[in-house]
Amino acid sequence: MKLGTGAKGARIVGLGDYRPHRVVSNDEIAQMVDTSDEWIRTRVGIRQRHFAGEGESLTDMAVAASGKALAASGLGPEDIDLLIMATCTAPSPIPGVGPTIAHRLGMKAPGAYDLNAACAGFCYALSSASDAIRTGSARRVLVIGAERLTDWVNPLHRGTSILFGDGAGAAVVVGTDDPGIGPVVWGSDGAKREAIIVHDRSTLMEMDGQGVFRWATTKLAPVARECCERAGVDLADIDVFVPHQANLRIIDALVRALGLQHAAIGRDIIETGNTSSASIPLALTRMLERGEAKSGDLALVLGFGAGLTYAGQVLRCP
Repeated sequence: MKLGTGAKGARIVGLGDYRPHRVVSNDEIAQMVDTSDEWIRTRVGIRQRHFAGEGESLTDMAVAASGKALAASGLGPEDIDLLIMATCTAPSPIPGVGPTIAHRLGMKAPGAYDLNAACAGFCYALSSASDAIRTGSARRVLVIGAERLTDWVNPLHRGTSILFGDGAGAAVVVGTDDPGIGPVVWGSDGAKREAIIVHDRSTLMEMDGQGVFRWATTKLAPVARECCERAGVDLADIDVFVPHQANLRIIDALVRALGLQHAAIGRDIIETGNTSSASIPLALTRMLERGEAKSGDLALVLGFGAGLTYAGQVLRCP
C-alpha cells in the first residue's frame, strides 16, 4: 500500500462572508420576551443579530459566502476539488448540503461532505482541509461554516432567543511550502452533552448558559496555549485572536487569562450575535475588511460549543 503525498503545508488564500439583510435589535427581541437592551448587552454583549429572511436557506447563505471567498482567492469553482461544509443546522440529515452547494457553485464533481462539530465546526473543517492537502487527497479546498439557527431556537425563550443569529463564512485553502495553518488542538467532553442540545426532530434548542460559561472560562485557556506551543509560536507573537463568538464576557475572560490585550480581538458578536460554526470566519473577514487585522498577521482561532467540542489552531491571515 502506498500513501499519497501532498504539499508541505496549507494556507487560507481567500475569505468570504454573508450576513442576512434583516437586522434584529435588542429592542425587537424585548417585544417578544421579558428582557431589555441593557440586560442583553450586560449579560452577553450583543447589540444586534441577523435573521435569515423568508426563503433564504442555509444553502443560499453558504453559496453567497463561498462566492466571495472564491473571488478573493482568485480561483474559480472548477479549481476546487474538496468542499467541507461545517454546520449543525441542516434542515434534514439526508442528503448533506455540501454536494448541493458544490453543484450550485458550478464545481466539477468535487469531494463534498457536511461536518457537525457545532460551534467548533469551522476549526474542525479547517484542520481537515489542511490534512487533506498535506496527504495529497486534495489540492484546493473550500471550507464553509454556515448556520440558520433561527430554525432551531425558540423565539420566546429568553435564554436562547437573545443569543443566536444566522450567517455564513467561507475560506479557500491551498497547498504551500510555507505552512499557514498550524496543528489543530481539539477534543470533546461528551459527559456534558446536554449543556447545549436539541433532543429530537420535534424539539428546539435547550442550553445551560451558566454551565457553558463556567466550562468555557475555565477549560479553554490551556487549549489556546497548546495551539501556540504546537505551532511553535508564543502568545506574545499573536497579532489577532478570534475565539468563537459565544458571549462577549467569555471572550473578554479568555483575553485576560491569556494576556492577549496586545492583540486585535474578534468581537463580532456585538453586531452579529452567536452564529455557531460561522462565527469565526465571519469575525475574521470583518476584521480584515476594517483593517483591524491585516494580511500576514498571525491569528489564533478557537472554536467551542455543543458536544461539548472544542478546536483551535494558529493561522496566517490571507
